[in-house]
Amino acid sequence: MKITGAQVFEARGTFVNRDLYVDGSKLTDRDCGGEVLNAEGCYAIPGLTDIHFHGAVGHDFSDGDADGLAAIAEYELSRGVTQICPAGMTLLPEDLEKMCAVAAEHRKAEKPGASLCGIHLEGPFLSMAKKGAQNGDWIQRPDVALLRRLEEVSGGLVKLVSIAPEVEGAMDFIREVSGEVRISIAHTTADYDTAMAAFAAGASHVTHLFNAMPAFTHRAPGVVGAAFDTPDCRVELICDGIHIHPSVVRSVFKLFGADRVVLISDTMRAAGMADGDYSLGGQPVIKKGKYATLADGTLAGSVTDLMDCMRTAVSFGIPLADAVRAAAVNPARAIGIYSRCGSLECGKWANVVLLNKDLSIRNVIFKGEVIA
Repeated sequence: MKITGAQVFEARGTFVNRDLYVDGSKLTDRDCGGEVLNAEGCYAIPGLTDIHFHGAVGHDFSDGDADGLAAIAEYELSRGVTQICPAGMTLLPEDLEKMCAVAAEHRKAEKPGASLCGIHLEGPFLSMAKKGAQNGDWIQRPDVALLRRLEEVSGGLVKLVSIAPEVEGAMDFIREVSGEVRISIAHTTADYDTAMAAFAAGASHVTHLFNAMPAFTHRAPGVVGAAFDTPDCRVELICDGIHIHPSVVRSVFKLFGADRVVLISDTMRAAGMADGDYSLGGQPVIKKGKYATLADGTLAGSVTDLMDCMRTAVSFGIPLADAVRAAAVNPARAIGIYSRCGSLECGKWANVVLLNKDLSIRNVIFKGEVIA
């Protein structure tokens, strides 16, 4: 296939008018003949990677349901998200094992839909005081043996582990496993010094910056300030227009730079569904418009998919190239899959999204096949 006429995203953060060539499932630097796809007037961007979301279209990854995971993967692909690293909630160990086993089988079977490239364990090693929409009954101390068991059951799919570094045993856990998985600070009461100690121990990521953590203030910069002072730390940002004010989104891109921000959706099962009653981690959730809340009004994740989060960032004034970096390049780097996806370079998967000038999707190309 040859894709012609598009403004093609370059990993350095620019757009260039050039042709894209596809040989089988990979991008190449030569014309191999075959179908010509006219993309005049479009942007060509890499398929996005969501490293923090829970579900969509009535299903949740934490359900540990094979059919549900397949439905989620197909929905995400239709939205231009070609790689997924779904997040599990705070659950009982046996439920986490079931969830990981289903993910391993899904990956092995090579089912249709977005590629399952990892698992994000958002719990159970969190702070009760900042649990948010997590189920406090199942929060537990950091447990290396449990993590290793989940790594084994999942076939090595665990890529991210969220943790509150102030809880008992957390620092030892970070030191022991940070060479195996990426450790992310999350759902925490940690102050600046504690967060800096966690980064020194091996943490290198922050889960949904600002949410479920102390505020960033001039005398107590907390996790946000510690992340800023740690150059190799990436920070997640939910850009659904609900969780983070537009001014703060702009500030984060200025503070951290487009290379360190990872856009995430944090969607739950109500994404792609009508308003109504749903659940998250065993707790009832009400969806109304773009809001998903617990009964007490606590935000319970998002219902805005990653492509829409990227568009929202652009509507807030973030340059398109920076938003694409944050939704495609940086998340792929964060979970160690950038060698095969996340940019439109030769040898990588031919996962391409063609966007009209209004950023609506014209086509999704997945491993060299036009699927939408």
